[in-house]
Amino acid sequence: MKLTFYRGPEPNFGDELNAFMWDKLLPSGFLDGDSDELFIGIGSIIWDCYPVQAKKHVIGSGYGGYTSAPDVKDGTWQVAWVRGPLTAEKLGLDASLAITDAAVLLRAIDLPAPSLQSGPAFMPHFDSVARGNWQQVCEMAGITYLDPRADPMDLIAKIRGASVLVTEAMHGAIVADALRTPFIPVTPTHPSHRYKWEDWARSVELDLKPVDAMSSSLLESYTSMTGLEGKGARSRALFKSRMLSPIDKFVMNRTAAKLGQIAAHAEPHLSDDAVITRVTERSQEALDRFVQSHRGMDHQNSQ
Repeated sequence: MKLTFYRGPEPNFGDELNAFMWDKLLPSGFLDGDSDELFIGIGSIIWDCYPVQAKKHVIGSGYGGYTSAPDVKDGTWQVAWVRGPLTAEKLGLDASLAITDAAVLLRAIDLPAPSLQSGPAFMPHFDSVARGNWQQVCEMAGITYLDPRADPMDLIAKIRGASVLVTEAMHGAIVADALRTPFIPVTPTHPSHRYKWEDWARSVELDLKPVDAMSSSLLESYTSMTGLEGKGARSRALFKSRMLSPIDKFVMNRTAAKLGQIAAHAEPHLSDDAVITRVTERSQEALDRFVQSHRGMDHQNSQ
């Protein structure tokens, strides 16, 4: 069975959790490189573009709207559980399969100790890192910058050490909530990333009150206003030109002030202790059932 998750040109925090978490939760040798069976883990990766004949096992994943919804009842899918009720509804699954995002199982493994930093931290969406000037903005605001492309274990330690995490990255919020660090959600700059937040929030009984999207550069402002990706060479060349750099500096100063205000005064979110304990236990039980059922099938096939 092959571990399957999104990996783009650069690493991204939520996706890279897959690279170390499952080895600690699954029996040795359970995962291998056999692409006839796909272990679909953390992320908005319930897509319609997987190989038709492959067996696809959904382990706490979500539907994010990045492709059309697949037919999970075509005989090639096994759903252990999904991220939230919106995913279950979209796929036509029983509501009991909507537990929460699989990253909650970080609570079941050994993690690095909290970093010695104190005070608020900020994690942008990894797309915003490429478009914006977030490291400089955080430095101006006196807030710890968490680059979602950095080593996940280092990021986990910093999330655990933060007094509050302001985050545009959904898995920043999911991990913070799982590890009991209060977080402040920021509406993602690009509209395509917003649906999945509500899916997860409902799974942990949170009423999200996100602060408005912020832009740390003219290019980010452009993508926020137009809904376009802003990833093309022309967009980058235009919005990074020297002629516009004074305006970019103005945007950075304004956003640094706003970020400081948000970290100090916006309402932090944290799910109830009883809720996070319950969904952790349910996720672990669903994973255990999946492993046992798969081992049972392997035993039958070997006879």
